[in-house]
Amino acid sequence: MADAPPPVVLTERAADRLKTLISREGNDNLKFRVSVSGGGCSGFSYGFDFAETGEPGDLETEQHGVKVLIDGMAMMYVLGAEIDYKESLVGAAFSVSNPNASSHCGCGSSFSI
Repeated sequence: MADAPPPVVLTERAADRLKTLISREGNDNLKFRVSVSGGGCSGFSYGFDFAETGEPGDLETEQHGVKVLIDGMAMMYVLGAEIDYKESLVGAAFSVSNPNASSHCGCGSSFSI
């Protein structure tokens, strides 16, 4: 029986960047936490943070050597999303491709359902 895909997919490029950031923090116990909060120009905003432990209800996966925590309350908003890391001449940022979002703001940090 094949393993189910993680609820939020982290690309290898995003994982590589996260490993660099975790290394700079000097704490190998850090996990990448994904959450959603109300606000932003489109209604909801993505939240990315590092934490040593998850909150009650968080789901933990490991992808490309990075431990990922997904806020249990955010799960219905981010299920099936992909997090990537992109660099360009105008800057670098994590980006989210979310099949649940009906629209996104111009900066890509907020969305609506």
